[in-house]
Amino acid sequence: MKNLYVSIDPYQVNRIKSFSSSQSAINFATRVTPGTAFDAYGVGKVVVSGNPEFEEGDLVVGLITWGDYTVAEPGAMLRKCDSMGFPLSYQVGILGFSGLTAYAGLFDICKPKKREKVFVSAASGSVGNLVGQYAKLFGCYVVGSTGCNEKVALLKEKLGFDDAFNYKEETDLKATLKRYFPNGIDIYFDNVGAEMQEAAVANMKTFGRVVVCGVISEYTNAEKRAAPDMLDVVYKRIKIQGFLVADHMSVYQDFLQKTCNYLHGGEIQVLEDISSGMESIPSAFVGLFHGDNIGKKIVQIAEE
Repeated sequence: MKNLYVSIDPYQVNRIKSFSSSQSAINFATRVTPGTAFDAYGVGKVVVSGNPEFEEGDLVVGLITWGDYTVAEPGAMLRKCDSMGFPLSYQVGILGFSGLTAYAGLFDICKPKKREKVFVSAASGSVGNLVGQYAKLFGCYVVGSTGCNEKVALLKEKLGFDDAFNYKEETDLKATLKRYFPNGIDIYFDNVGAEMQEAAVANMKTFGRVVVCGVISEYTNAEKRAAPDMLDVVYKRIKIQGFLVADHMSVYQDFLQKTCNYLHGGEIQVLEDISSGMESIPSAFVGLFHGDNIGKKIVQIAEE
């Protein structure tokens, strides 16, 4: 396959560590050793095939490499790509694992009710921005945190969040969340871990739900580790659950149908941050950990 678009995701950093517990948890998180190629979700175009299921010229989506071309072995996680009239890049982001992660984490795990109070961290990221939009469309009250004032304005003015704040300007996150949620948080969608998770747990309502999608602030800083007050967890009967999207494929068709309807109706905004060329992959990847991206980070390797 000629690779066209590849996804740039924070979890990949755990694959290049000498050790991470994530490496033995699931096959797509296994360690990448020097001299081997990164595999990542993306879109490619078949140039040569010995597989009767795929023909030259077919567009495919699934696990490809951070490279110009991918050789797919039998049994590779690939399927023919139906763009459904949308840009091909959507297959890597909103209609791919980022979208499904947001949808499954919110609806399959947290099971929101209308008018519930939802807090989303890393709310301008690939998953967080969609969580907030899905929650708003469902009828929840949504506040997001992000790392700069430009992104705060984006969340409120373009994506329709009820409110948002720049966490870098806050000195007491527990007090900050108390200000935005004076009666408590029903659902916290955690993308960052560490002190933000601690502050959210301290402000949860009784029977609140915390879904842990990622802990990006802990990936590259061994000093940062979330230590929520477990008395709060016990006495408020708070549910805290980590998840991987691979366990929630049962909601895929529902996710796809609803998301396509939202897109056709102009009810959901697509945030993509696309760089061009193979040479941009390292800086695109590193930029994730400095908050450089707005929305889904993608690298376009080649034109279709």
